[in-house]
Amino acid sequence: MDIVSDETRRFLAATAPEHDAVQDEMAAYASEHGFPIIGPEAGGVLRFLATLAGAKRLFEFGSGFGYSATWFAGGMADDAELFLTEHDPDELDMAREFLERAGLADRSTFLEGDALELVETIDGEFDLVLFDHQKHRYAEAFDLVRDRVEVGGVVVADNVMRGPIDFGALTDWSEGTVQALDGANADTRGIGAYLDAVRSDPRYETIVLPVGNGLAVSTRVE
Repeated sequence: MDIVSDETRRFLAATAPEHDAVQDEMAAYASEHGFPIIGPEAGGVLRFLATLAGAKRLFEFGSGFGYSATWFAGGMADDAELFLTEHDPDELDMAREFLERAGLADRSTFLEGDALELVETIDGEFDLVLFDHQKHRYAEAFDLVRDRVEVGGVVVADNVMRGPIDFGALTDWSEGTVQALDGANADTRGIGAYLDAVRSDPRYETIVLPVGNGLAVSTRVE
């Protein structure tokens, strides 16, 4: 299901920031191998959010081969810390190689395994968090970091409007047309549970942006 019109999609693509040389190679690899990436439209949003937040510490739940991290890093200070997680060792090796070539490896920590377990091995707070792992575990992941995000920090969840979800069912549920997502798939229920969790936490303000596959952007305000 298209979440924006063809004309809007063309406009967003035409006005999106350009890839650098390394991102161009990453996008080419993704296209050749059918690997889903957020793309420059959503990537520009990630960079913009990192800049606005003055972010210095990022944790990604699901990093793939590092594409989203390159966008975040573009808006972060040179001494920022990036924590990338991936359960697939081959993808993590690719992330390490790409970020090395992008000049970002010296500020990056590459963690292999279950992101929900790995985050608990890292001390301290974060001012940027990305959820782009298993959709049915977004709410569980948020529970692990909701108290560890700095005031003024940003939490981003990808695939809240498109991907392995039933957007029609999610829309009906959001409007109150249906009271539960019991008949929807696990990923759709997971996105619903996540949106419930982050929107019901009074310390966070949340908006959804129809960019890429849909980004839920939450800022910790207290």
